[in-house]
Amino acid sequence: MKNSNLWIRTAIILAVTLIGIYLLLGPRGSISAKDFTLAGIQQNLRDNINLGLDLQGGIHLVMRVNTEKYLAKLTQDNQDAAVNAAKDAKLPVKDGSSVVEDGTYSFTVNLTDSSKAKEVIEAVRQKVDLLNWTEDNNGDSITWSLPATAQARLKEEAAEQAMQIIESRIDKFGVAEPTIQRRGTSDSGEILLQMPGVDDPERVKRLLNVQAQLSLMAVVSPPNPNLATYPTKEAALQTIGGKETANRKVYEYTERDDSLDSSQNPQERPKQWIVVENPPIITGDQLRDAQAVSQTGNEGDYQISFSLKPEGAKKFGEWTGKNIGNYMAVILGDGTTFEAKSVAFIQSQIFDQGQISGRFTQETAEDLALTLRSGALPTEIEYLEERTVGASLGADSIRAGLTAALGGLIFIILFMLIYYRGSGINAVVALTLNMLLTMGALVVLNATLTLPGMAGLILGIGMAVDANVLVFERTREELIAGKAVSKAIDLGFDRAFITIIDANLTTIIAGIILYLYGSGPIRGFAVTLILGLIINLFTAIFVSRTIFMWLLERNPNKKKLSI
Repeated sequence: MKNSNLWIRTAIILAVTLIGIYLLLGPRGSISAKDFTLAGIQQNLRDNINLGLDLQGGIHLVMRVNTEKYLAKLTQDNQDAAVNAAKDAKLPVKDGSSVVEDGTYSFTVNLTDSSKAKEVIEAVRQKVDLLNWTEDNNGDSITWSLPATAQARLKEEAAEQAMQIIESRIDKFGVAEPTIQRRGTSDSGEILLQMPGVDDPERVKRLLNVQAQLSLMAVVSPPNPNLATYPTKEAALQTIGGKETANRKVYEYTERDDSLDSSQNPQERPKQWIVVENPPIITGDQLRDAQAVSQTGNEGDYQISFSLKPEGAKKFGEWTGKNIGNYMAVILGDGTTFEAKSVAFIQSQIFDQGQISGRFTQETAEDLALTLRSGALPTEIEYLEERTVGASLGADSIRAGLTAALGGLIFIILFMLIYYRGSGINAVVALTLNMLLTMGALVVLNATLTLPGMAGLILGIGMAVDANVLVFERTREELIAGKAVSKAIDLGFDRAFITIIDANLTTIIAGIILYLYGSGPIRGFAVTLILGLIINLFTAIFVSRTIFMWLLERNPNKKKLSI
């Protein structure tokens, strides 16, 4: 029975070891013979372990959400909405004004008849969200102001919203384990972004800055096939009285020429302008998904296929059902500049799907689809700090870290072999397995190995040795007390067990706190330390004891132990 138990323990150790080796050094996906050559194993190791910014290079950005501009825009938008709400209600409103400076955000609606002030206030309340604003009726004008507490709350909300959108865009960018976190005080609006393995910071900044606002708008035009376009913006404006109005807007439009095949050079299309109806049929906040797709038979020409949320699909279906034969424009903008990317006539009722055409390249189509999926930023982003960490610097960090780890490991191995003699071999086997399984666990968790993470790995080596030292010293004490070798080993493990559990558990708790409340590099340190300590409970107790059990199995009457 005892022998059967020993074989079960051995099978468990062998299975765990083989799994760890495969996770760390094995190929992913299809397997070929070259995967098991020395070069193949080295490549597998590089592919399996995610390296952090400090080890493989990448970009480091510190950005700030311009919350002051956000509040200024909110104030201006509320002013316009308040004036329009009063005018729609046929109330005596003259004009509006706003103040957005020195921490003051307020807007005023001026009346031509002060007796109608209460009616104006009621009309504005029905159409404008003024939950955060204080109200002051001055008789011939009404002023809404944003208190300091509300300003702080709205700034915090804008910064959080921006960080969520940035995180969504970066996650879809395909970077392994980016670091995205708030920095500075709660109202500073600062965000730290680190992206390992990325060497094009300008593309990242373009992706983050673009607002990508989408609107589907009805075109003011006769029905198909007579799309009304104008050669200049001025010509388009003349059709609506010389200037844009609240319900008529003019946008630039470049007509597609689908007769060109992929072998021909794209010809420069003449710019045109169209007039559209405002407000839009639907906007980008009702978008459910967007993907870049290649045009059939033309790999160099991409378009964006999108789908709508149920509420947007219902509105879109109702409008298209009533406007068969009319034109609709897809308007895209970055918050300041807008353009009609495509114009289509409605052939039949459409509900939840559509396409944006515009001769996109693959990269621009993918970036645009990504930003449409993640939504528009609440305001613009300013860059306070930008650093690019080169791959050579990362290689130096890896070299230094490996040198430190190997140096510490060699020193510990020599110490254990000299001080504990034959039993030191037991500790070395357990220690080597601990490192192997810790690295394998990093692969399973898809965690990122950073320079602080390597420090956590080295500290884990010391903790693993500490557990063996506790067992060996207790075993020595029992041997000195006259116990038999088998009894001394059993007592050594049993009496050191609680101490090992206590030491590892308290350090694991400290590591969890570091992970929960620490920044990126500190979390990397915590991850490798926690994994090493958990695995240490297996290697220092289960594996090490199994090795002693095999030793006694071969020589049950052993009188001396090399320890």
